[in-house]
Amino acid sequence: MNFNIKLIGDNFYLFRKIMLMLLAFTSVASVAHPHSWVDMQTEIQGDGKYITGFKMSWEFDAMTSAYMLDGEDLSVENKALALQDLADSIMQNMTTNHYLTYFYEAGKPVKYALAENGTLVQDKLKARLAFYLPLKKPLILSDKTLKLLIYDPSYYVDMSWPTKNGIQLSPKLAQYCKLSVIDATPTSEQLAYVMSLPVDSSRDDALGELFTQTATINCQPSQISIEG
Repeated sequence: MNFNIKLIGDNFYLFRKIMLMLLAFTSVASVAHPHSWVDMQTEIQGDGKYITGFKMSWEFDAMTSAYMLDGEDLSVENKALALQDLADSIMQNMTTNHYLTYFYEAGKPVKYALAENGTLVQDKLKARLAFYLPLKKPLILSDKTLKLLIYDPSYYVDMSWPTKNGIQLSPKLAQYCKLSVIDATPTSEQLAYVMSLPVDSSRDDALGELFTQTATINCQPSQISIEG
């Protein structure tokens, strides 16, 4: 199980609403554990030469979705605009948080450009955020190990790829690279520490990465032709 993402921004009221929800839950909880869940779909985009970016879809659980949309004008005539305004605010807020996405080549961070095409839709009781996150410049395929993690430094919200197909390579990229997902394996000491935290403990930003999945991408240089 993952213990990740708190999606909270200092200047954005939507994230403050989520924080209030989490605080309401933790006021009656006896131990620290996730109170909100995000199911992710990620497609790693690229071809036989480069990796170019990530196509994202994040679906929030029903309770979190209700808090997101609380107070918004979701009447037939205004719903589309209200959802797009929320999407734009979320995307703007996440520019200072690396879009909660961490991509490494041989242990070195890979930079992004600004995210594009952010949309928010309501599907029955759940809200779903979709966007495209391009790399600042296309990453040349090589035999260097690539790693992708998506998480917030805290652990109050669980963010994960819930199924085997939750993260995939684009069809062209899949011809040259292999993808595997490694579940988090926190030690018994780390688990004990998390479970021992009091409900009013301050945010520990060292925890998130310990409890998140890691996607590993390995490509086959013998099949890669930068010239071609």
